[in-house]
Amino acid sequence: MRGRARLSSDVSDIRIAFGIPPERPSPNFAASWNVAPTDPLPVVRYDAKDHKRSLEVMRRGLVPFWAKDIKVGFANINAKAEGIENKPAFREAFQQRRCLVPVDNFYEWKKIDGVSNLTRSGSRVAA
Repeated sequence: MRGRARLSSDVSDIRIAFGIPPERPSPNFAASWNVAPTDPLPVVRYDAKDHKRSLEVMRRGLVPFWAKDIKVGFANINAKAEGIENKPAFREAFQQRRCLVPVDNFYEWKKIDGVSNLTRSGSRVAA
């Protein structure tokens, strides 16, 4: 996932798009046009015991179990698919604890002539 994200979709739209059963509770979350690393976001998780999906709020960014400081989550917001299964920070989570993060857009800061500008990188993405 990129540096910033936007999530303004309604929770009911997210529930329908990802097939969340109506009996599952829905978290409350505010729309945001500037979701930063470590900000809370809703995620879609699969409950292997009940064989159903759920929508829960989690902090954005991966903090490996071995990290001594939560700030490691800032460094682990982007991962390339190639080799992710071998990288120590991502390996166990990739193999055992995946989730979907529904966002409307994601953004990246890009320097143009020495000045940082916010550029749109994509839209309607579940990362």
